Amino acid sequence: MTTYSYTQTQTRSFTITEARYVASKIATDLNLLNSYYSKPSIENASMYAEEVALFVAKKYLNSVEFGFERNGQVIFSLKYTARSDGTLTTDDRPGRIPANLNMTGVTFYTYLRPSALYHNLTTAEKDAFDKTLPFQRASGKEPVLQSNGYWERTHSYSKNGEGVEREVFRQQG
Repeated sequence: MTTYSYTQTQTRSFTITEARYVASKIATDLNLLNSYYSKPSIENASMYAEEVALFVAKKYLNSVEFGFERNGQVIFSLKYTARSDGTLTTDDRPGRIPANLNMTGVTFYTYLRPSALYHNLTTAEKDAFDKTLPFQRASGKEPVLQSNGYWERTHSYSKNGEGVEREVFRQQG
């Protein structure tokens, strides 16, 4: 008895247009931060969103954070983790940013973690990609989370199963 099997491989790319759609929701979140806390500037929020779109479209993003630190510790953060495996099934509306944070002595920060795919690029490939970005990031230290805080998964922003999951770091109590 002869048996046959059939395998089909589907390759799909996440377009820059789809990535910009997802990033526009991040820009809305950042604009709400600006509205409540005057950081980041609207111009910077737009540049951060474009940076995310470029990283997501190429699958070079692991995660990116935007938040506030006090005395070197994160008191609030929005973290967007890329999901490119086609499993994101919801596309939430942006928002639900708290408007009542204690902003005494805080500074705004952002921290981007590239994916393994980005790290595996040659130096020339990294340089070519980095030249397409709206700004160049300086190297920095990983954010230090406040011990009395927690991460809460709150939103997914997606198009065709790919995009980002948003988590919010909040202080307890």
